[in-house]
This record gives sequence, structure tokens and C-alpha cells, in this order.
Amino acid sequence: MQHASYLERRGQIEAYFDRTAAQAWERLTSDAPVGRIRATVRAGRDEMRRTLLSWLPPDMSGQRLLDAGCGTGALAAVAASRGASVVAIDLSPTLVQLARDRWQADPLSTTVTGKIEFLSGDMLDPALGHFDHMVAMDSLIHYDLPDLVRALDTLSQRCQGSMAFTFAPHSTLLAAMHRVGRWFPRSDRSPSLAPMRQVELQRHLTHTLGAQGWQEGSSQRVASGFYTSQAWQWSRACA
Repeated sequence: MQHASYLERRGQIEAYFDRTAAQAWERLTSDAPVGRIRATVRAGRDEMRRTLLSWLPPDMSGQRLLDAGCGTGALAAVAASRGASVVAIDLSPTLVQLARDRWQADPLSTTVTGKIEFLSGDMLDPALGHFDHMVAMDSLIHYDLPDLVRALDTLSQRCQGSMAFTFAPHSTLLAAMHRVGRWFPRSDRSPSLAPMRQVELQRHLTHTLGAQGWQEGSSQRVASGFYTSQAWQWSRACA
């Protein structure tokens, strides 16, 4: 059962990405010119995507991937080009439709052996089925520690191989940058992040996931101007 805190935050995230800032995110995830601050965010997200993709197999033929919080679909497109069957889901129907449109317009979509199913909804929905791999790029960073751990616990029960996700790392500098971010117009602000210390997150995940046979793997921080996020991979010991 999903906790009230998760449901409340999920609603805030959906409202922001589907209505408040949909156009801004469409521009940010395109090749259109953006301001200096957004350019650092774009560069950081591109680097983070490359990092997460580097942890997935180069050949994903016959494998199923959950792109949890797919946004405009850039990661899903690369995974499909590797042969994966991708379920790309996001809370925002607007962004999901944009992702679908971009993929259909991409010449790659007609030549790859993989496929993408675009859905709008909750990444924790058990109806999505089971997966070989799961990626959650910047889709868990708005949830506090208990909700983040519960979400990963839920996802781990339907994932056979690896989970790669990002979280907002705690730091004095990052906290200061978030305070500066509050000066921006309200329409440009995303729901607040939930910075956390990796050692504390590690303790909780070791207790929760370790009992199920999961082991921590690679970890990488990406810092680019106003973008800072920590990637972490966990995998099943038998995978």
C-alpha cells in the first residue's frame, strides 16, 4: 500500500511536469537554445543519462526494461536501439505524449529490434509486470528517505537483474543553490528535492534490499552548474 506522503508528493510532481512546466521541459530536452542556467541542467542530465546507460548491457535483445519516470523518452530510445523491450512510464501525460511523438518521428524507431511502450501513470503499478532491469533517472529525487526506500523495495520485487536510480545528494553547496532557486518565478520551480546522505540511504537499502539478495554496485555523482544528482546501481547477487 502506498503511503499518504508518497501520494501527496506524487500529485505535486504530476501537476508540475504536466501543467506548470511542460513547455519548459519540452524546450530543455530539445536542441533549442536555452539560458546559461538551464544549459548547465541540460548538460548535467545528458551526462547522467550516459552514465545510467553505461550500466546497462550493450545488447539488451530479449530483455525488458522499466524506464521509471521516462520524461521525454531519450533514455528509452537508446535502450530500444540496443534491442530492449522498454516500458516507458511517467506521471505526466503531456510529457509521455511528447516522448511518443518524438520516437515516432525518429527514423531509428523503424529500424531497431527493440520497442517502446509509452504509458502515463505510477511507476510502482504492479500491472506493469516484471523486468530484467529498471532505471529511474531523477524520478525519485523529490521523495523523502522512507518513501524512496519503499519505492525501491516495491520495484525490486518485480526486477530480476539491476536497478539504477538517482537521488539528491546532501551537501551545503546544493542546499545553497536550492535557496537561490527559490528566487526564480514560481512557474519555473519544480517540487522541492529531498537531499539525503548516501551513507544513511545505504544503511536503509542494505537492510531492505540486502535481505532479498541485492548488492550495491557502481555509484557516480554528476555535477553541472545547477544540476547535481547521484546515480547508484544495485543488482541481484545471482544476476
